[in-house]
This record gives sequence, structure tokens and C-alpha cells, in this order.
Amino acid sequence: MKKYSVTILLFVLLSIVSLTPASCNGERLERFEESRSLMDTFVTIVIYSSPETAQEAIDAAFTRIEEIETIATTWDIKGEAYRLNESGYMDNPSEELIELIKLSLEYNEITGGCFDITVQPLLELWQYDADDEKQFWELEKSDQLSAIDDAMKLIGSDRIITDGNSIRLKEGSSITLGGIAKGYAADEALETLQSLGIKHALVNAGGDIRTLGTKPGGDGWSIALVNPDDTTQSLATFMVEGQAVTTSGNYERYFNPDKSAHHIINPKTGFSADECISVTIIAESGTRADALATGVFVLGPDDGMALVEKLDNVEALIIDTSRNIYRSSGLSQYMVQD
Repeated sequence: MKKYSVTILLFVLLSIVSLTPASCNGERLERFEESRSLMDTFVTIVIYSSPETAQEAIDAAFTRIEEIETIATTWDIKGEAYRLNESGYMDNPSEELIELIKLSLEYNEITGGCFDITVQPLLELWQYDADDEKQFWELEKSDQLSAIDDAMKLIGSDRIITDGNSIRLKEGSSITLGGIAKGYAADEALETLQSLGIKHALVNAGGDIRTLGTKPGGDGWSIALVNPDDTTQSLATFMVEGQAVTTSGNYERYFNPDKSAHHIINPKTGFSADECISVTIIAESGTRADALATGVFVLGPDDGMALVEKLDNVEALIIDTSRNIYRSSGLSQYMVQD
């Protein structure tokens, strides 16, 4: 089963300084950065630390991300979520899997069902299959609708039952954690770094960015949103201090050659969400930003922005399919370039 990941739309503009910065207690800190292939993407960790403890901290953070990947993957037989999909139930799952599912159900309610981890049967319809004479997107619309109607019977938060130390999926249902796992992993990695005494850090899990504090000296982390029509340009630059920034986009991750079907599926229709091309969320945690980016994308620019405005400590920049740009009322506090 192919794993779907959010398109990488963000990159970090990190200052190069000639002098090693000092922390508030006078300790000399150096900048360390390392990238590894994890969670079907590249994960980059940046920290400011003393040289004696830097590698230990970075290794511990990557180990934590590897643990989350093993729990959340739906395409590796070692994964807890994979085994849950295969058997339909799991006794004594890890605390992290229970938390991921409970958080997913919470954001399902917050978004009115537009963020839904039970969309896996719909994703499987659209996925390329070399054994099929015709791919799903090549079928007549009536045949697509018939198959979607059958799959929709397996979709919905009520298909997941958590009871104490067990998780059960109703017959035929399956989950995907692709819309929340990277943000959650970034949060967990930063918690690991913080527990080891790191005070200045950034984790970029394939575009799901989470920051810890500021850079030494008090400067924030500068994050640029790439123009989806011209990746040599940026649409906006944000300055954050401890927040998460996540973007969901409908480009570069298509099912079909003509790019009419992308990987962000509307759980209410069975087809790709079609009102936005990009949604960027700034929130207090990577988990929250990750889930809301997908949910708001499905809701569309008007309903999505209305939801953002109701939520505390959440801001958004939305680009619709006509290239109109929508900004939440509090986004300006993070914008340094537009």
C-alpha cells in the first residue's frame, strides 16, 4: 500500500552567522543540522547546542521520529496502523497510536468531518494498480460513482471504536494517518530535544515544520511559502517562535497523468477536494497544524477560513483554484514579507 505524504511547500531560511551565538547564561552554542530519509520524505533537524551534546540530542530526536513512523505507517508490515488495518482490531496498542487516533477523531469533529482518517478505502480506489485494465480515473463517471458509493459505506468516525486498551475498525474500514503523523512526529522530536536540554531547535518533517523557542539571541525562525506556480519565488515569509507551520497542497502529488485527481480526498464526495490549491496553517503544535491544514483544504477557502477564525492561536493563508489569496485576521503578526 502506497503511503501518501503532504507536498513539501515550505523551506527554512536559516541565517549563517560568523560568530557562534551565546545562550542567555553565556554558554557558547553552535548550529548543527542533519537530514535523514524518514516517513516517506526527508526530515531535517536544526539545533543550537554545545558540540559535546549535539549529536546525542539529534540522534535521540531521529530515533523518536523512527518510533512514530513504525507506529503510524500503513504500508509496512511492522507498522501498528498496518496491522490494525489488516486485522480490523488491536489489543494493547501503543499509547501513541491511541493518542493519534483520538486526536484524529477530535479534528474530525472540529472540521465537521472534513479531516477523516477512514478515507483509506477511497485512496485505494484512486491509487494506480498495474493489474487493472483501466485505472480508476479512466472509468466512466457512472462507474466511478458506483464504486465510490460502495466505499463511502466504510467511511466515517463512527467506524472506529476505542475501548480501554483496544481499537476496533468496523468490517471493511481502514485508516490512514498521513494527514497527522508527520506533525505529531515533529512535536515528539522537539519534546525529546527539550528533555535533553535543547532550547533552540527546528524540525522539518517534509514540510511539517515545528520550532522550539527562538534562535539564540532572540531572532525568530524565518519560513518562506513557495509559490506553487513558480517554485523560484516565495509568496510570503513568516517569522515564528515556537509555533508550527504546515502546508497542504494539491500539486506534485497526483494520481493521474493529467493532474485532475490529487491525493487530498474529500471524505464527503470521494473525489479530490477542488476548491484550494494550497493551505498554510500556523498553530501551537505540529499535530494541530497538520490536521487542520488538510481539514481546511477540504472545507474550501470560505468555510475553511471561517473555521480558522473560530479557533484560538490558529492562523491561515489559503490560495484557491483561481489564485485568490485569503489571510486570517491574525496572520499579520507572523508575516515579515508578503
